[in-house]
Amino acid sequence: MALAWSDMQLKLIRNTSGFAPPIAARSFGYAGITLYEAIVAGLPERRSLVGQLQQLTKLPKPETNQAYNWVLSANAAQAFILKSLFANTSTVYKNRIDSLENALYTQYKSPDNAVNQRSAEFGKAIAAAIFEWSKTDGGHEAYSRVFPTGYTVPTGAGMWQPTENNQKTPMLPYWGKNRTFLSATSTLPMPTPLVISTDVKSQYFAQYLEVYTKNKALTQPEKEIAVWWADDPSETFTPPGHSYNLARIAIKTSGAPLGKAAETLARTGIAVTDAFIACWKCKYTFNNERPYTYVRRAIDPNWIPFWPSPPFPGYSSGHATQSAASATVLADLFGDQFPFTDDTHTGRARDVARNTDFKARRFKSFWETAEESALSRFLGGIHTRQDNDTGLQEGRKIGQYINALQWKK
Repeated sequence: MALAWSDMQLKLIRNTSGFAPPIAARSFGYAGITLYEAIVAGLPERRSLVGQLQQLTKLPKPETNQAYNWVLSANAAQAFILKSLFANTSTVYKNRIDSLENALYTQYKSPDNAVNQRSAEFGKAIAAAIFEWSKTDGGHEAYSRVFPTGYTVPTGAGMWQPTENNQKTPMLPYWGKNRTFLSATSTLPMPTPLVISTDVKSQYFAQYLEVYTKNKALTQPEKEIAVWWADDPSETFTPPGHSYNLARIAIKTSGAPLGKAAETLARTGIAVTDAFIACWKCKYTFNNERPYTYVRRAIDPNWIPFWPSPPFPGYSSGHATQSAASATVLADLFGDQFPFTDDTHTGRARDVARNTDFKARRFKSFWETAEESALSRFLGGIHTRQDNDTGLQEGRKIGQYINALQWKK
Protein backbone atom coordinates (compact mmCIF):
# COMPACT_ATOMS: atom_id res chain seq x y z
CA MET A 1 0.00 0.00 0.00
CA ALA A 2 2.66 2.52 1.04
CA LEU A 3 4.91 1.65 -1.89
CA ALA A 4 2.10 1.80 -4.43
CA TRP A 5 0.95 5.26 -3.35
CA SER A 6 4.44 6.71 -2.94
CA ASP A 7 5.26 5.48 -6.44
CA MET A 8 2.14 7.22 -7.72
CA GLN A 9 3.22 10.43 -6.03
CA LEU A 10 6.64 10.29 -7.67
CA LYS A 11 4.91 9.96 -11.03
CA LEU A 12 2.67 12.93 -10.21
CA ILE A 13 5.69 15.07 -9.35
CA ARG A 14 7.31 14.17 -12.64
CA ASN A 15 4.18 14.79 -14.72
CA THR A 16 2.46 17.77 -13.07
CA SER A 17 3.48 21.34 -13.86
CA GLY A 18 4.75 23.69 -11.17
CA PHE A 19 6.14 21.14 -8.72
CA ALA A 20 9.53 22.75 -8.17
CA PRO A 21 11.68 21.02 -5.50
CA PRO A 22 10.35 22.93 -2.43
CA ILE A 23 6.76 22.40 -3.59
CA ALA A 24 7.44 18.74 -4.29
CA ALA A 25 8.96 18.41 -0.81
CA ARG A 26 5.85 19.95 0.75
CA SER A 27 3.65 17.41 -1.02
CA PHE A 28 5.75 14.55 0.38
CA GLY A 29 5.37 16.03 3.84
CA TYR A 30 1.58 16.16 3.78
CA ALA A 31 1.17 12.83 1.99
CA GLY A 32 3.48 11.07 4.45
CA ILE A 33 1.73 12.54 7.47
CA THR A 34 -1.66 11.62 5.98
CA LEU A 35 -0.60 8.01 5.48
CA TYR A 36 0.68 7.81 9.04
CA GLU A 37 -2.34 9.46 10.67
CA ALA A 38 -4.76 7.30 8.68
CA ILE A 39 -3.45 4.15 10.40
CA VAL A 40 -1.83 5.28 13.65
CA ALA A 41 -4.98 4.51 15.65
CA GLY A 42 -4.47 0.89 14.63
CA LEU A 43 -0.82 0.85 15.74
CA PRO A 44 -0.77 0.24 19.51
CA GLU A 45 2.87 1.26 19.95
CA ARG A 46 2.77 4.49 17.96
CA ARG A 47 1.55 7.98 18.79
CA SER A 48 -0.26 10.54 16.65
CA LEU A 49 1.51 13.73 15.59
CA VAL A 50 -1.43 15.86 16.73
CA GLY A 51 -0.10 18.44 19.16
CA GLN A 52 3.47 17.81 18.01
CA LEU A 53 3.42 19.63 14.67
CA GLN A 54 2.73 23.33 14.36
CA GLN A 55 -0.99 24.18 14.40
CA LEU A 56 -2.03 20.55 14.03
CA THR A 57 -4.36 20.60 17.02
CA LYS A 58 -7.05 18.11 16.08
CA LEU A 59 -7.82 15.26 13.69
CA PRO A 60 -10.83 12.92 13.37
CA LYS A 61 -10.80 9.85 15.60
CA PRO A 62 -12.13 6.38 14.83
CA GLU A 63 -15.38 5.27 16.42
CA THR A 64 -14.98 3.52 19.73
CA ASN A 65 -15.40 -0.26 19.75
CA GLN A 66 -15.72 -0.47 15.98
CA ALA A 67 -13.59 -2.59 13.65
CA TYR A 68 -11.43 -0.95 10.97
CA ASN A 69 -9.49 -2.19 7.99
CA TRP A 70 -6.53 0.17 8.31
CA VAL A 71 -5.18 -0.67 4.88
CA LEU A 72 -8.37 0.66 3.36
CA SER A 73 -8.13 3.76 5.55
CA ALA A 74 -4.64 4.37 4.21
CA ASN A 75 -5.81 3.76 0.65
CA ALA A 76 -8.67 6.26 0.81
CA ALA A 77 -6.53 8.83 2.62
CA GLN A 78 -3.77 8.72 0.02
CA ALA A 79 -6.16 9.02 -2.88
CA PHE A 80 -7.85 12.04 -1.31
CA ILE A 81 -4.69 13.90 -0.31
CA LEU A 82 -2.98 13.37 -3.67
CA LYS A 83 -6.01 14.55 -5.63
CA SER A 84 -6.09 17.61 -3.37
CA LEU A 85 -2.37 18.43 -3.46
CA PHE A 86 -2.15 17.81 -7.21
CA ALA A 87 -5.39 19.53 -8.17
CA ASN A 88 -3.70 20.91 -11.30
CA THR A 89 -2.56 17.54 -12.64
CA SER A 90 -3.91 16.18 -15.91
CA THR A 91 -7.13 14.22 -16.32
CA VAL A 92 -4.98 11.23 -17.19
CA TYR A 93 -3.31 11.28 -13.78
CA LYS A 94 -6.52 12.03 -11.91
CA ASN A 95 -7.94 8.89 -13.50
CA ARG A 96 -4.82 6.95 -12.54
CA ILE A 97 -5.29 7.97 -8.90
CA ASP A 98 -8.89 6.73 -9.04
CA SER A 99 -7.82 3.50 -10.73
CA LEU A 100 -5.16 2.79 -8.12
CA GLU A 101 -7.59 3.50 -5.29
CA ASN A 102 -10.17 1.14 -6.77
CA ALA A 103 -7.63 -1.60 -7.48
CA LEU A 104 -6.22 -1.53 -3.96
CA TYR A 105 -9.70 -1.39 -2.43
CA THR A 106 -10.63 -4.53 -4.36
CA GLN A 107 -7.40 -6.23 -3.33
CA TYR A 108 -7.64 -5.48 0.40
CA LYS A 109 -11.37 -5.28 1.16
CA SER A 110 -12.88 -7.65 3.71
CA PRO A 111 -16.18 -9.55 3.45
CA ASP A 112 -17.71 -7.02 5.86
CA ASN A 113 -18.88 -4.09 3.74
CA ALA A 114 -19.68 -1.99 6.80
CA VAL A 115 -16.06 -2.26 7.97
CA ASN A 116 -14.82 -1.45 4.49
CA GLN A 117 -16.98 1.65 4.20
CA ARG A 118 -16.21 2.85 7.72
CA SER A 119 -12.48 2.45 7.10
CA ALA A 120 -12.49 4.31 3.80
CA GLU A 121 -14.59 7.14 5.21
CA PHE A 122 -12.21 7.53 8.13
CA GLY A 123 -9.22 7.73 5.80
CA LYS A 124 -10.93 10.41 3.73
CA ALA A 125 -11.82 12.36 6.85
CA ILE A 126 -8.18 12.31 8.00
CA ALA A 127 -6.97 13.45 4.59
CA ALA A 128 -9.59 16.20 4.36
CA ALA A 129 -8.58 17.57 7.77
CA ILE A 130 -4.89 17.49 6.91
CA PHE A 131 -5.52 19.20 3.59
CA GLU A 132 -7.40 22.00 5.34
CA TRP A 133 -4.46 22.38 7.73
CA SER A 134 -2.07 22.52 4.75
CA LYS A 135 -3.90 25.52 3.30
CA THR A 136 -2.64 27.75 6.13
CA ASP A 137 1.13 27.10 5.78
CA GLY A 138 1.90 29.63 3.02
CA GLY A 139 2.48 27.05 0.28
CA HIS A 140 -1.07 26.27 -0.81
CA GLU A 141 -1.29 26.04 -4.63
CA ALA A 142 2.25 27.38 -4.90
CA TYR A 143 2.58 25.57 -8.23
CA SER A 144 0.82 28.60 -9.72
CA ARG A 145 3.43 31.13 -8.50
CA VAL A 146 6.85 29.49 -8.76
CA PHE A 147 8.42 32.64 -10.23
CA PRO A 148 6.46 35.60 -8.79
CA THR A 149 6.65 38.58 -11.12
CA GLY A 150 6.45 41.21 -8.39
CA TYR A 151 9.69 40.19 -6.67
CA THR A 152 12.60 42.64 -6.86
CA VAL A 153 16.00 40.97 -7.06
CA PRO A 154 18.48 42.57 -4.60
CA THR A 155 21.62 43.98 -6.17
CA GLY A 156 25.12 44.53 -4.89
CA ALA A 157 28.53 42.90 -4.59
CA GLY A 158 28.28 39.17 -4.00
CA MET A 159 24.53 39.03 -4.62
CA TRP A 160 22.76 36.38 -6.69
CA GLN A 161 22.44 37.22 -10.37
CA PRO A 162 20.13 35.74 -13.03
CA THR A 163 21.37 32.37 -14.24
CA GLU A 164 23.13 31.67 -17.49
CA ASN A 165 19.81 30.37 -18.87
CA ASN A 166 18.41 33.90 -18.48
CA GLN A 167 15.88 33.21 -15.71
CA LYS A 168 15.43 36.77 -14.42
CA THR A 169 13.14 36.03 -11.46
CA PRO A 170 14.38 33.58 -8.82
CA MET A 171 12.38 30.53 -7.76
CA LEU A 172 10.01 30.86 -4.78
CA PRO A 173 11.71 33.80 -3.05
CA TYR A 174 9.14 33.82 -0.22
CA TRP A 175 9.25 30.09 0.55
CA GLY A 176 11.39 30.61 3.66
CA LYS A 177 8.45 32.39 5.30
CA ASN A 178 6.24 29.28 5.16
CA ARG A 179 5.21 27.45 8.30
CA THR A 180 7.48 24.53 9.10
CA PHE A 181 6.13 21.32 10.57
CA LEU A 182 8.42 21.63 13.60
CA SER A 183 8.68 24.79 15.67
CA ALA A 184 12.35 23.94 16.28
CA THR A 185 13.03 24.26 12.56
CA SER A 186 11.50 27.73 12.40
CA THR A 187 13.88 29.00 15.10
CA LEU A 188 16.99 27.34 13.72
CA PRO A 189 19.77 29.98 13.62
CA MET A 190 21.24 30.65 10.18
CA PRO A 191 25.05 30.41 10.02
CA THR A 192 26.54 33.47 8.33
CA PRO A 193 28.47 32.85 5.09
CA LEU A 194 32.05 33.99 4.53
CA VAL A 195 32.72 37.69 3.98
CA ILE A 196 32.52 38.60 0.28
CA SER A 197 35.93 39.38 -1.20
CA THR A 198 37.81 39.28 -4.50
CA ASP A 199 41.16 39.24 -2.69
CA VAL A 200 43.02 36.20 -4.01
CA LYS A 201 44.23 35.48 -0.46
CA SER A 202 40.73 35.48 1.06
CA GLN A 203 38.78 32.38 2.12
CA TYR A 204 35.93 33.55 -0.11
CA PHE A 205 38.13 33.57 -3.21
CA ALA A 206 39.54 30.16 -2.28
CA GLN A 207 36.04 28.66 -2.10
CA TYR A 208 35.17 29.66 -5.65
CA LEU A 209 38.61 28.97 -7.07
CA GLU A 210 38.28 25.40 -5.80
CA VAL A 211 34.98 24.97 -7.66
CA TYR A 212 36.51 26.37 -10.84
CA THR A 213 39.66 24.27 -10.63
CA LYS A 214 37.81 21.02 -9.98
CA ASN A 215 35.25 21.73 -12.69
CA LYS A 216 37.98 21.93 -15.31
CA ALA A 217 39.35 18.51 -14.40
CA LEU A 218 36.39 16.25 -13.63
CA THR A 219 36.98 12.51 -13.89
CA GLN A 220 34.36 10.25 -15.45
CA PRO A 221 33.27 8.88 -12.02
CA GLU A 222 32.89 12.46 -10.76
CA LYS A 223 30.73 13.32 -13.77
CA GLU A 224 28.57 10.30 -12.98
CA ILE A 225 28.09 11.54 -9.41
CA ALA A 226 27.15 15.03 -10.62
CA VAL A 227 24.61 13.74 -13.12
CA TRP A 228 23.15 11.04 -10.84
CA TRP A 229 22.19 13.55 -8.14
CA ALA A 230 21.23 16.44 -10.44
CA ASP A 231 17.54 15.40 -10.28
CA ASP A 232 16.56 18.06 -12.78
CA PRO A 233 12.88 18.96 -12.08
CA SER A 234 12.14 19.03 -15.81
CA GLU A 235 13.24 15.41 -16.26
CA THR A 236 12.93 13.69 -12.85
CA PHE A 237 10.83 13.69 -9.68
CA THR A 238 13.19 16.31 -8.15
CA PRO A 239 15.81 16.09 -5.34
CA PRO A 240 13.26 15.55 -2.53
CA GLY A 241 11.70 12.87 -4.72
CA HIS A 242 15.10 11.18 -4.81
CA SER A 243 15.16 11.25 -1.01
CA TYR A 244 11.60 9.91 -0.85
CA ASN A 245 12.63 7.13 -3.21
CA LEU A 246 15.56 6.25 -0.94
CA ALA A 247 12.98 5.86 1.83
CA ARG A 248 11.03 3.55 -0.47
CA ILE A 249 14.18 1.54 -1.18
CA ALA A 250 14.77 1.18 2.58
CA ILE A 251 11.18 -0.03 3.04
CA LYS A 252 11.56 -2.59 0.26
CA THR A 253 15.05 -3.69 1.27
CA SER A 254 14.07 -4.24 4.90
CA GLY A 255 10.63 -5.69 4.22
CA ALA A 256 9.08 -3.13 6.58
CA PRO A 257 5.42 -3.67 7.53
CA LEU A 258 2.83 -0.96 6.81
CA GLY A 259 3.23 0.75 10.21
CA LYS A 260 6.96 1.26 9.82
CA ALA A 261 6.58 2.12 6.14
CA ALA A 262 4.09 4.86 7.02
CA GLU A 263 6.34 6.27 9.73
CA THR A 264 9.30 6.16 7.34
CA LEU A 265 7.46 8.16 4.69
CA ALA A 266 6.08 10.58 7.29
CA ARG A 267 9.51 11.28 8.78
CA THR A 268 11.12 11.63 5.36
CA GLY A 269 8.34 13.91 4.12
CA ILE A 270 8.63 16.14 7.18
CA ALA A 271 12.41 16.15 6.79
CA VAL A 272 12.49 17.35 3.18
CA THR A 273 9.68 19.86 3.75
CA ASP A 274 11.31 21.57 6.72
CA ALA A 275 14.74 21.34 5.13
CA PHE A 276 13.62 23.29 2.07
CA ILE A 277 11.88 25.95 4.12
CA ALA A 278 14.91 26.45 6.38
CA CYS A 279 17.27 26.42 3.41
CA TRP A 280 15.16 28.87 1.39
CA LYS A 281 15.02 31.20 4.39
CA CYS A 282 18.81 31.13 4.43
CA LYS A 283 19.11 31.58 0.67
CA TYR A 284 16.97 34.69 0.53
CA THR A 285 18.38 36.19 3.71
CA PHE A 286 21.92 36.26 2.34
CA ASN A 287 21.22 36.17 -1.45
CA ASN A 288 24.67 34.69 -1.96
CA GLU A 289 26.03 34.49 -5.49
CA ARG A 290 26.53 31.24 -7.37
CA PRO A 291 30.00 30.11 -8.51
CA TYR A 292 29.22 31.01 -12.14
CA THR A 293 28.77 34.68 -11.15
CA TYR A 294 31.85 34.98 -8.97
CA VAL A 295 34.15 32.96 -11.24
CA ARG A 296 33.18 35.03 -14.26
CA ARG A 297 33.80 38.34 -12.54
CA ALA A 298 36.92 37.40 -10.54
CA ILE A 299 38.62 34.42 -12.20
CA ASP A 300 37.53 33.48 -15.73
CA PRO A 301 34.89 35.53 -17.63
CA ASN A 302 34.28 32.68 -20.09
CA TRP A 303 33.73 29.83 -17.63
CA ILE A 304 30.74 27.54 -18.09
CA PRO A 305 29.99 25.13 -15.22
CA PHE A 306 29.46 21.42 -15.82
CA TRP A 307 25.82 21.75 -14.76
CA PRO A 308 23.70 24.91 -15.28
CA SER A 309 23.00 26.88 -12.12
CA PRO A 310 19.46 26.70 -10.69
CA PRO A 311 17.53 30.01 -10.58
CA PHE A 312 17.96 30.92 -6.91
CA PRO A 313 20.77 31.97 -4.52
CA GLY A 314 23.55 29.59 -3.60
CA TYR A 315 24.00 29.63 0.16
CA SER A 316 23.20 27.19 1.55
CA SER A 317 22.75 24.06 -0.56
CA GLY A 318 19.24 22.68 -0.85
CA HIS A 319 20.61 19.31 -1.97
CA ALA A 320 22.83 19.07 1.10
CA THR A 321 20.19 20.26 3.55
CA GLN A 322 17.36 17.99 2.47
CA SER A 323 19.66 14.99 1.88
CA ALA A 324 21.14 15.33 5.36
CA ALA A 325 17.72 15.71 7.00
CA SER A 326 16.29 12.65 5.27
CA ALA A 327 19.46 10.58 5.83
CA THR A 328 19.30 11.39 9.54
CA VAL A 329 15.73 10.16 9.95
CA LEU A 330 16.31 7.07 7.82
CA ALA A 331 19.40 6.14 9.84
CA ASP A 332 17.36 6.42 13.03
CA LEU A 333 14.75 4.06 11.60
CA PHE A 334 16.98 1.52 9.86
CA GLY A 335 20.40 1.91 11.46
CA ASP A 336 23.58 3.88 10.84
CA GLN A 337 24.91 1.05 8.68
CA PHE A 338 22.34 0.02 6.07
CA PRO A 339 23.86 -1.21 2.79
CA PHE A 340 21.62 -0.70 -0.23
CA THR A 341 21.61 0.07 -3.94
CA ASP A 342 20.20 3.34 -5.18
CA ASP A 343 18.57 2.47 -8.51
CA THR A 344 16.55 5.70 -8.74
CA HIS A 345 17.70 6.60 -12.24
CA THR A 346 18.49 3.25 -13.80
CA GLY A 347 16.89 2.99 -17.20
CA ARG A 348 17.27 6.67 -18.00
CA ALA A 349 18.73 7.48 -21.39
CA ARG A 350 22.40 8.40 -21.48
CA ASP A 351 23.22 12.09 -20.94
CA VAL A 352 24.74 12.60 -24.38
CA ALA A 353 25.71 16.24 -23.78
CA ARG A 354 27.86 15.26 -20.80
CA ASN A 355 28.91 11.84 -22.13
CA THR A 356 27.61 10.15 -18.98
CA ASP A 357 25.44 7.11 -18.22
CA PHE A 358 23.10 6.62 -15.27
CA LYS A 359 24.52 3.72 -13.28
CA ALA A 360 23.00 2.41 -10.05
CA ARG A 361 25.06 3.36 -7.02
CA ARG A 362 25.87 1.25 -3.96
CA PHE A 363 26.01 2.78 -0.47
CA LYS A 364 26.89 1.51 2.98
CA SER A 365 24.81 4.07 4.86
CA PHE A 366 22.25 6.81 4.40
CA TRP A 367 24.70 9.48 5.50
CA GLU A 368 26.98 8.41 2.66
CA THR A 369 24.18 9.36 0.26
CA ALA A 370 23.84 12.78 1.89
CA GLU A 371 27.55 13.47 1.55
CA GLU A 372 27.58 12.35 -2.08
CA SER A 373 24.46 14.38 -2.88
CA ALA A 374 26.17 17.46 -1.46
CA LEU A 375 29.43 16.68 -3.25
CA SER A 376 27.57 16.34 -6.55
CA ARG A 377 26.67 20.04 -6.51
CA PHE A 378 30.30 21.01 -5.95
CA LEU A 379 31.34 18.74 -8.81
CA GLY A 380 28.61 20.24 -10.97
CA GLY A 381 30.04 23.71 -10.42
CA ILE A 382 26.87 24.86 -8.68
CA HIS A 383 27.92 25.10 -5.01
CA THR A 384 30.97 25.92 -2.93
CA ARG A 385 32.15 23.85 0.03
CA GLN A 386 30.63 26.32 2.48
CA ASP A 387 27.22 25.90 0.80
CA ASN A 388 27.44 22.13 1.19
CA ASP A 389 28.99 21.99 4.65
CA THR A 390 26.38 24.35 6.06
CA GLY A 391 23.58 22.42 4.38
CA LEU A 392 24.76 19.09 5.78
CA GLN A 393 25.12 20.58 9.25
CA GLU A 394 21.70 22.21 9.30
CA GLY A 395 19.97 19.26 7.67
CA ARG A 396 21.31 16.91 10.31
CA LYS A 397 19.87 19.17 13.03
CA ILE A 398 16.45 19.13 11.37
CA GLY A 399 16.52 15.35 11.12
CA GLN A 400 17.43 15.06 14.79
CA TYR A 401 14.50 17.28 15.75
CA ILE A 402 12.18 14.98 13.79
CA ASN A 403 13.63 11.88 15.42
CA ALA A 404 13.02 13.47 18.83
CA LEU A 405 9.26 13.67 18.25
CA GLN A 406 7.18 11.23 20.31
CA TRP A 407 6.65 8.57 17.69
CA LYS A 408 6.14 5.80 20.24
CA LYS A 409 3.89 5.60 23.29
